[in-house]
Amino acid sequence: MFWDKISPIYDLFEKIYNGKVYMGTGEKVAELIDSSDVVLECACGTGAISIPIAKKCKKLVATDFSAGMLRRASKKCRKFTNIVFKKADITAIKCKNEKFDKVIAGNVIHLLPNPEIAMKELERVTKPGGKIIIPTYINMSKRTGVVAVKFITMLGADFKRQFDLDTYKQFFDDMGYKNVEYYVVEGRMPCAIAIISK
Repeated sequence: MFWDKISPIYDLFEKIYNGKVYMGTGEKVAELIDSSDVVLECACGTGAISIPIAKKCKKLVATDFSAGMLRRASKKCRKFTNIVFKKADITAIKCKNEKFDKVIAGNVIHLLPNPEIAMKELERVTKPGGKIIIPTYINMSKRTGVVAVKFITMLGADFKRQFDLDTYKQFFDDMGYKNVEYYVVEGRMPCAIAIISK
C-alpha cells in the first residue's frame, strides 16, 4: 500500500515542501476544539492534526486505513493519554450514530472514489449541533501545487480529484451542505478547511 510505504518519510516531505501549511492546519483545526469534546479523526496520517487536537480535547479516536501511518502517529503521540488509535475505513465507520462532538477528516476527500459515502458516514457519527471539519489541500491555483501532485502521483498516490477554493466550495454545495464555513491556511500549497455545522 502506497501510504504504508511513504509513512516513514511523509512528515519530512511535508515539512520541507509545505511546512507552514502542514503545521498551521493542525493549529487552525485545534481552534475549533473544546475541552469537553470527544473527537473522531479519520485519515489521521502521521498525527500532524492529532497532536494539536489532543492538547485540547477530552478524548480523541484517531483512525487511518494505513497501518504504517498509524504506527508513526502512535509513536509521535505516545505522551498523550487521551488518544486511542484504530485502523478504520472512512466509508464504513464502526461506531454508533451521533457519538462525536467533532469529526475531522484531513486531506482524504480528494483520494476517495466515492466521497459522498464518506461524508454520509461522517455526518452519521456526529452529534446534533456538532461539527464536521474537512481540511483539504487546494492545489490547482498554483503551479507549485500541480508539480507536487504530479510528483506524489508518480510515487503511487491516487488522486481522484483536485480542488481550488471555488471547486471545493462547489463540491460541498453539490452534496447539499449549506451551513458551511471556510478557512484557508495560506502557503506553498494552501489548505482549505470546510467546517460543516450539523
